[in-house]
Amino acid sequence: MNKILTLAISALFAPAASTASAETISGTKMNLPLVQTKYTADPAPYVHGDTVYLYTTHDEEGAGGFLMKDWLLYTSTDMVNWEDHGAVASLKDFKWYKGNNGAWAEQVIERNGKWYMYCPIHGHGIGVLVADSPYGPFKDPIGQPLVWQKEHWYDIDPTVWIDDDGQAYMFWGNPNTYYVKLNEDMVSYSGDIVQLPKIKDYQEGPWVYKHGQKYYMAFASTCCPEGIGYAMADKITGPWEYKGHIMNHTPQTRGNHPGIIDYKGKSYCFGLNYDVFRMETSRHAEQRCVSAAEMTYNADGTIQELPYFLHCKLDQVGSFNPYRRVEAETMAWGYGLRTTRENPSGPWNPTLFVTNIDDGEFILIKGVDFANGAKSFTASCSAQLFGGSMELHIDSPDGKMIGKIDVPNTEFKYKEFTCNLQKVTGKHDLYFVFKAGAIQKNNLFNFDWWKMTK
Repeated sequence: MNKILTLAISALFAPAASTASAETISGTKMNLPLVQTKYTADPAPYVHGDTVYLYTTHDEEGAGGFLMKDWLLYTSTDMVNWEDHGAVASLKDFKWYKGNNGAWAEQVIERNGKWYMYCPIHGHGIGVLVADSPYGPFKDPIGQPLVWQKEHWYDIDPTVWIDDDGQAYMFWGNPNTYYVKLNEDMVSYSGDIVQLPKIKDYQEGPWVYKHGQKYYMAFASTCCPEGIGYAMADKITGPWEYKGHIMNHTPQTRGNHPGIIDYKGKSYCFGLNYDVFRMETSRHAEQRCVSAAEMTYNADGTIQELPYFLHCKLDQVGSFNPYRRVEAETMAWGYGLRTTRENPSGPWNPTLFVTNIDDGEFILIKGVDFANGAKSFTASCSAQLFGGSMELHIDSPDGKMIGKIDVPNTEFKYKEFTCNLQKVTGKHDLYFVFKAGAIQKNNLFNFDWWKMTK
C-alpha cells in the first residue's frame, strides 16, 4: 500500500489529513481525481443517452512542459467508475499538421448521428474531426484548419453549442473571446469571426451552454493560478455579464479548463489540477488530472461557489453491475497502475488492458451491486515471468476477502482464471488487491477483463 500511503504525507492535504487511512486515500471518503492511470487535462464531458462521454487531453508522462499528442475518452454511467477507451484521435489525424505536439483542449458534440471533435493545435488554429461513433475513428473532413487567425496564437480552447433554433456556435480564445456561426454541416461557418468585449477575469477555456432560460459561459479565470469563473447572458451572443467564481483561484490548479453538464437530475462541474502528480513530488510539471464536483444553481440562476475539488461532493449515481464482461480499465481508483494497448514483450492485444501491476496496488470499483450474491469470478490475465495473485476484498483494501485467483506464467498469452466467491449481498465497494510471490514484486501480470456469475 506504500504508493497509496504516500498521499497521506504529501503537501496535497492539510496537516490534519496526514493520518488519513488507506481507505480514505483510496477515494472512498475524499473527492479525488477521476483518472489516475494517465495524466489527463481539459475535460470535455458530453451526455448522450445514459452515458457521460468524457473527452480529455493527455499530458505525456515524464514531460516537464506541455507535451500533448492525442485526445482520450472515458465513459461512465454513475460518475465515479470510469472506463478508459484510450486515445480516440491524435495529431496524426490532421495530415496538414507536421508537428508532434500541441493537441490542446478539444470539445466533442453530436449532431444528426455524427460526432464532431473540435481540436486546437497550438499555433496552428482549430481543426475539426468527424466520426460515426463517439469512440471514433475520427477523420478530418476538410483537410485544413476550420479557424486560423494567423496573425496571432489565440485560437485555442473551442466550445460548441447548438441553440434551440438549430443554429450552432463555436466560441474560443485566449486572452480574447471569439465566436462564429457554424453551418448545418458543422465543419464550416458563415459570417465573420466576432470578438466579444472583454469579460472580467476571463483568461481562456470557455465553456458555453444553456441552463433553464439563461446562457452561461464558464471559463478559466485569470492566470496564474487560474480558477473557474462564469458569466451569464439572455442571448448566446451576449452581452455577457460576469457573475463570479464557480471555483476560486487556487495554486492547486495553476491552470484550469471547465466542463459543465447536467446528468441524471444533477449538475456537475469538471476541471483540472495536479493532485495525482503531487502524490509523488512537490515540484511542478505539466502532469495534470481531471476532477469533477456536484454543482448547485441558485433560484436566480447564479451558481453557488464550490470549494476546491477535494472538499466537494461527488456521489455515485446508481450502482455498478458486475454480472457482465467488465473491462479491467474500468475503475474509480487505480493509482500506480497504467493502461495501454502495447505489449512490447508479447503479442499485440487489440484492446486496452491494465499493466504495471505491482505488489500491494489495487483497483477500486465503487458501489458494486451484488444483489443476492455472486457464485464465481473470472478474470482474463497474462503473465510474463512469475505472475502473482488477485484478491477480492469488499469495503476496503484489507476488508473481508471473498475470493482469490492465482496468475502463473502464461508465456504472454491471455488465459481465463476462475474462483468461487463467498456469498455477499447488496451494495459494496469492491477491491482487486494485487499480491506478489516470493520473487517478483513488480510488473506481476496484465489484466484485460473480468466478470461475475450468479
